[in-house]
Amino acid sequence: MDVTATEPTQQRTRWAPVVALGLAMFVVTAEMTITAVTLPGMALDLGIAPATTAWVLLGYALPMAAVSIPAGRWADGASARAALVAAMVGVGVASVLTAVAPAFWMVIVGRLLQGLAASLVVAVYMPIVMVSVRPEQRGRAIGFIITIMTVGGVIGAPLGGLVAGAFDWRGVFLMKLPLLAVVAWVALRTLPSDARGLPRPGRSLLGESVLLGGAVCALMLAVDLVDDVPPAAGGLVVVAVAAAWGWTRLRGSAPVVAMIRGRAFGPVLVALLAASFTIGLVAFLLPFYVSDVLRGSPAVTGTVLLFFAGAVAPVSPLAGALSDRFGTRVVAVLGSLVSVVGLALMLTVGPDAGPVGLAWRLAVLGVGAGLFNPAINAATLAAAPAGLEGTAGGIAMTARTLATSVAPGVVALCWTLAGGGLAGFRTGVLVLGAVTLVGLAALLVPAGRRVAA
Repeated sequence: MDVTATEPTQQRTRWAPVVALGLAMFVVTAEMTITAVTLPGMALDLGIAPATTAWVLLGYALPMAAVSIPAGRWADGASARAALVAAMVGVGVASVLTAVAPAFWMVIVGRLLQGLAASLVVAVYMPIVMVSVRPEQRGRAIGFIITIMTVGGVIGAPLGGLVAGAFDWRGVFLMKLPLLAVVAWVALRTLPSDARGLPRPGRSLLGESVLLGGAVCALMLAVDLVDDVPPAAGGLVVVAVAAAWGWTRLRGSAPVVAMIRGRAFGPVLVALLAASFTIGLVAFLLPFYVSDVLRGSPAVTGTVLLFFAGAVAPVSPLAGALSDRFGTRVVAVLGSLVSVVGLALMLTVGPDAGPVGLAWRLAVLGVGAGLFNPAINAATLAAAPAGLEGTAGGIAMTARTLATSVAPGVVALCWTLAGGGLAGFRTGVLVLGAVTLVGLAALLVPAGRRVAA
């Protein structure tokens, strides 16, 4: 990885903050899947329509996507230690408010606050890796964090279901409190103190948050409404474009725009965006294929997806070590190639493949994701201008969120235009394969030099 002369050199790697960061990222990323098990009980308890409960998930995702970049810029001027502790306190307080909410609107307020606090965790992800891990071990550290997140994601939803069954939906929001306390304690004990503390966001940063957050929120809502209210979705897209254009005209956005356009960071971002599109396979194509073609139950979908997660978890640490040894882009390219092979194998799936045929193909895709994710995260950190690591993490999070929001809608359109069934499945997979190839091509562009902020 390229390292500038301005980057501080670590005397030794401190692994305790890495473990704490992995647990914090697990809490943030698993919040969507764990919370999903609360929706039926919440609808019954608060007397709301089942469809309305979708806002419980959206209320968390919107602020995370909307403020990730401004939060990253703020984190670059803040103490990583103080910011992580503040994030843990914020997530904890918001979780308690959500758990005790007597009305649905208060649940949504709690979820919005959870999303805002969670965005701080994402913002300090890369700065904490910077101050805790030696440059030659950062790929390994990121691979370790992704392993924690993957394993946690696999066990999180079933554990949430057990808690909801033993208590009720409110208990699911409280179950994370001991883990938050552990992360905060480890951060206080192991991360270096920093005189910068928690700076007050300036007026310009708040203005950026309004414009960029408005653009992201409008786009995500447009994707949600495109099937039911196409004119409203089109209007929201116009709003999103206008707000994004306005953000690019602000003085404070110049470093972010320059980073995205740069030859060091830009191709890595394109590759990350393209790879994130594969969520369309998991979120739409696979469930509908199992239901409409194999006539299987949701339990079948969940079972075969375990093979995907089961491949990601052990491969991620290996990918991190390989990234440290051979370079982040080399391993990311290898992961992209394996993912392309996995998607090509998906095109050979037929009605007679059954769950076993899906399972081993998903395992191949899991190997590709396990190789790609640690490498691309390490490449993102390596390509970020010195002093803008938090901003880079915010950009990456925004790209992931947008891709995972848009991809299901794209493949759903492919499914519909092809008439559903096997033809719809293969059409969607072809589109995902083409997007993955674009990301692979971006990684093959010669990298530019990383510069100081």
